[in-house]
Amino acid sequence: MNPPVPAVLAELAGLLMKNATPGVPDGERASDLGLSAMLLMVTGEMWDRQAHILVEENRAVRALLGEAGQDTDLHLSVLKAENDRLRVRLIAAHAAAEVSGDVARQDAIWAELAASTDRRKLSTAPV
Repeated sequence: MNPPVPAVLAELAGLLMKNATPGVPDGERASDLGLSAMLLMVTGEMWDRQAHILVEENRAVRALLGEAGQDTDLHLSVLKAENDRLRVRLIAAHAAAEVSGDVARQDAIWAELAASTDRRKLSTAPV
């Protein structure tokens, strides 16, 4: 998730501390509470789906790269690190496909990138 869940939670903590102090204008407090509620809903949704998304993406990118392996450690930090590693390799593969004129390979990579974007859409996304 971008921004990462810990950063969102830190922002929420700051908003809560600020709004716990006396003298915060009602409009500002209401705005902050609405933002906090929305961030909590988005964070909850992404937290629930993140491991599944990363495992699916890692599997799809490995298949594109012809790389064996599977995700056995389901810690988000481990899955994300593997996803980052695979994406670096995918960028290199995409560049090589462009240089060689391998349109089919380019199309397959673009299809996975589009699928990756769809996987990450929030349930509240308008499109």
